[in-house]
Amino acid sequence: MKLLLDFLPLVLFFATFRYTEGHPEAAAAFANEHFGFLMAGGTVGQDQAPVLLATIVVILATIAQIVILKLRGRKVDLMLWVSFVMVVVLGGLTIYFHSETFIKWKPSGVYWTLGLAFWISQAVFGKNLLKTLIGQQIELPDQVWRRLNLAWVLFFGFMGVLNLWVVYHYSTSTWVSFKAFGTTALMFVFFLGQGLYLNKYLPDESQPANPSDKPRSES
Repeated sequence: MKLLLDFLPLVLFFATFRYTEGHPEAAAAFANEHFGFLMAGGTVGQDQAPVLLATIVVILATIAQIVILKLRGRKVDLMLWVSFVMVVVLGGLTIYFHSETFIKWKPSGVYWTLGLAFWISQAVFGKNLLKTLIGQQIELPDQVWRRLNLAWVLFFGFMGVLNLWVVYHYSTSTWVSFKAFGTTALMFVFFLGQGLYLNKYLPDESQPANPSDKPRSES
């Protein structure tokens, strides 16, 4: 259920864009009829309607995501709160000015905000944010926590730059595909790399924890 909620806004954004991209006249008519009051000038063209409707859907999906978590008594994590603020602000600007540029900057804004949070917490406050978030689930040496925290900072910085590179070198359609599949694949590779790195620091469950756990020999 949690995994489904995490990917819900992304899946709906991609599905809405792809469907409306294939029906631009209907998408523009629907956007103008139902959301024209939200846009400067009150009208939107066929080339802009798909990304505007997808933006509206992702805003609503992100709000629904937070509401569902709250109703279930679950914690809303930092990344979701940052994503929510960015999608509402930049998504709202995209809708009002019917300009896709704002929503395209949203992923970079999220990545860089999180990267700064991880870096500032360690460099300024001496507090490892990653350890704070998942330290109860895994025990590691402080040096390893610092390395992992730095890895997240660098990864978020890289992802923010990569997103803008795709934005300004490829079409909106390609960017949407990259946002849906490319970033997900890179996240998976990053998590896999971390898992391989952490493997040598995890306790070997096949070995007894202390000498008293060893089976006694029969006399």
